[in-house]
Amino acid sequence: MYKYEIIIYWDTQDNVYIAEVPELAGCSAHGNTYDEALKNAKDAIKLWIDTANEFGDPVPEPRGHRLMFA
Repeated sequence: MYKYEIIIYWDTQDNVYIAEVPELAGCSAHGNTYDEALKNAKDAIKLWIDTANEFGDPVPEPRGHRLMFA
């Protein structure tokens, strides 16, 4: 399990939850529910890291593990 910070908030314009991973540039996801956005963010983190490894790009170390609630 990765320990990257995930920030989840409600987007009133698109009516979805947005999940951003600030430590991984451009890594974000969304979902119709908070739980769906969180699950999709975890999938996005894995894909981000897999892609970085595939291309030999550096993967930042997580700063720590915090839970953020919207």
